[in-house]
Amino acid sequence: MTHGRKRIIIAVAAVLTLAGGGIALAYWTSSGTGSGTAATGVSAAFTIAADPPAGEIAPGNAGSAVSFHVTNPSDNAQYLTTVTATLADANGVAWVPPAGCLIGDYTVTMTTPAPAGDIAGGATVDGTATVTLANTGANQDACQGQDVPLYFVAS
Repeated sequence: MTHGRKRIIIAVAAVLTLAGGGIALAYWTSSGTGSGTAATGVSAAFTIAADPPAGEIAPGNAGSAVSFHVTNPSDNAQYLTTVTATLADANGVAWVPPAGCLIGDYTVTMTTPAPAGDIAGGATVDGTATVTLANTGANQDACQGQDVPLYFVAS
């Protein structure tokens, strides 16, 4: 290899080294803080609507079935544990039958309970309550023609 050629190779290597070494990265370091908020939803009371009764109440018969619908009016899912029904008016005040008709002779059962679990926002689940009148063997004529109110509570 000639002396001139060595110089060229050395010069090219030096230029490449300087060019590569001339690329420098620069940056600043920093840190910071910030804040924000997230909103937590609130629950809404379930609403319960009942259909007209099916069947009539008479001593010892199958009774009257009342289908009901539990709706979640919230935008979010809410958990339904249970639904109960009592013989009471729309304000939850116990029903007082006329004289000679005993409230203790009536029974309310959840023949088809509303399913427990999450109910999506705006969704509805259904159930059925049945009201029966025990055949006590005594005269129950005073119970005839009564509209027996049901008060539903969902929790």
